[in-house]
Amino acid sequence: MSQPLHIEVFFDFICPWCLIGKRQLERALARLRATRPDVEVELEWHGVQLLPDLPAAGVPFAEFYLRRLGSEQAVRLRQAQVREAAAAAAGLSIDFARIERMPNTGDAHRLLERAAAIGSPAQVEALLERLFAAYFHNGEDLGDPATLLLIAEDCGFAPAELVDNLRGDGWPFFGDAAGMAGNGVPYFVFDRHLAVSGSQSAEVLLGAMRAALARRDAEGQLA
Repeated sequence: MSQPLHIEVFFDFICPWCLIGKRQLERALARLRATRPDVEVELEWHGVQLLPDLPAAGVPFAEFYLRRLGSEQAVRLRQAQVREAAAAAAGLSIDFARIERMPNTGDAHRLLERAAAIGSPAQVEALLERLFAAYFHNGEDLGDPATLLLIAEDCGFAPAELVDNLRGDGWPFFGDAAGMAGNGVPYFVFDRHLAVSGSQSAEVLLGAMRAALARRDAEGQLA
């Protein structure tokens, strides 16, 4: 069997465009499997902490965006834009009204990093989905270690295997994606060569996959 198509995704849990990008990637992968069932795909998720300086307990969500955007009208317009984009591009419903805190995501990324090292791909996927839903749909606090451990347990992980990775002190997460925030997220890398930045359509992501496979095939012919 040929080497798997390796796809790396750089993201943060608090970025709605990352959730939208995840849905578009899922659509692109479904189309790839329909046309190239011979291709195995290996996904690797890298955490990028967009707001590493937030306190461990986070900050009030509404106050954060009011300071960031300058007025309540600007906040309403931005949130409406994101909701419309999420619904149109990915059929997603994002409920900003339920989000009480802008969390420090350092521990959430540490949790996923450890889970990826010990869990199955299906467990990691379930954990990703549950963490995104916790923030964008359920209004749960991703900065709270107890909440994170309960979410992980729901996905089949033993809390005892993860608890030592949670600091609970707001310490920034510096994983493989250190310094990646400057490139923007989501950020996709195909076969460690071809990069695509931003919340692109499924068509764009599928095109990148096909280009990566074509490049590999061409290199194989030259070998």
